[in-house]
Amino acid sequence: MFGYVRPNRDELRVRQSRDYEALYCGLCHALGRRNGLIARFFLNYDFAFLAMLLDGQAPEVERRRCPARLWCRKRSCVCSAGVDAAADAGTILSYWKLRDTVADGGVWARSAAKLLSALLRPAYRRAAAHRPEFDGTVRGCLEELQALEREGCPSLDRTADTFARLLAAAAPPSGDSARDRALGQLLYHVGRWIYLTDAWDDLEEDRRTGSYNPIAARFGGEAEAGRDDLRVTLRHSLNLARSAAALLELGYWTETVENILFLGLPMVEELVFTGRWRAVNHRNRRQNP
Repeated sequence: MFGYVRPNRDELRVRQSRDYEALYCGLCHALGRRNGLIARFFLNYDFAFLAMLLDGQAPEVERRRCPARLWCRKRSCVCSAGVDAAADAGTILSYWKLRDTVADGGVWARSAAKLLSALLRPAYRRAAAHRPEFDGTVRGCLEELQALEREGCPSLDRTADTFARLLAAAAPPSGDSARDRALGQLLYHVGRWIYLTDAWDDLEEDRRTGSYNPIAARFGGEAEAGRDDLRVTLRHSLNLARSAAALLELGYWTETVENILFLGLPMVEELVFTGRWRAVNHRNRRQNP
């Protein structure tokens, strides 16, 4: 949903990096096949992570033409049920994120989000038809979150919990209650980490526009004084996510998931809190899939 959940590529083996890129491309093809061309424009790293959690098998790979570079045929995972579920979840979350911006964003952000959500609406309807329970959960959680934002809720935990519950529902039930519980906890704590990291990343912009930000609501003009406390709670969420991952059999993607949880997310967090994230992210978009 925000693109923060990614590996530390410098620590991936060649095979891991190659297969991660193939999974990312496979997810792009799944978005197009299931939900249409427009859905592909909302592809991000967070849902490649979800696809790995849902599909522990070694990827079956074939070369396919890249819609962004028509002259290029890239290695792409053949779509599986896990990749398809991640594609639908990504489309649903992208749509409701846009609608949330329409409700609460600044003037220019609202205008852009209104146009983009109108373009994405047919894709969203297809994805919601595939996963109606998840769509209902997202809708309900975002309504709760909007209510908290309207009242200027000063609690980091209440707002982060609402978004975390939303992401915890992204994995469809497997029939294995122990696995579903562990996977839900993993996604919950990653969702909590995403929400609070994004809040810090947006802090200055939200101050300028007057938009709600849970960190500003909690600490007021002394947000910098809360930096250390915020990073403690982020580390706590990551540790709980890692503990939940240790209970799961992640199969082929185990090492890549561990790279993300132990190396990638701390790397992104450090970039966000030192103000370097946006520049590094822009450069990486030009260099990587």
